[in-house]
Amino acid sequence: MTTLKMQLRDDLTVAIKARDELRSSTLRLTLSAITSEEVAGKTKRELSDGEVLKVIAREAKKRREAAEAFDTAGRAESAAQERAEGEVLAQYLPQQLSDEELAVIVAAAVAESGASGPQAMGAVMKLVRPKVGDRAEGGRVAAAIKAALAG
Repeated sequence: MTTLKMQLRDDLTVAIKARDELRSSTLRLTLSAITSEEVAGKTKRELSDGEVLKVIAREAKKRREAAEAFDTAGRAESAAQERAEGEVLAQYLPQQLSDEELAVIVAAAVAESGASGPQAMGAVMKLVRPKVGDRAEGGRVAAAIKAALAG
């Protein structure tokens, strides 16, 4: 069985042979982050595919945040580079929910919990998080819940 980490290594080899600088540098950094996660703590361990996915998601989030920071600073070329790296990483992540799909899930959870007002956000979040899983970032989920509870 091919693990996600092995898939990343195989894709890195293909990218290097194809002289794809963007893809190879992005995959190298991601594999480095995975290795750092594996050796963190008191004992070295092998990450599961779920844990590798979390590392990839974290790396993709770093790219999005860096792109926003570069845009704010007026460095469009650097922002474009970060976005391109984020697109490479997005290929390894589960398909993200659209805003409409997320709104439907949140609306169902609000109705199920009978929540009203911002103080019920935690109760709604407990219902939404298992249904959404890794298909939506926590900040997006929280914003959708706030919007649903506000109006």
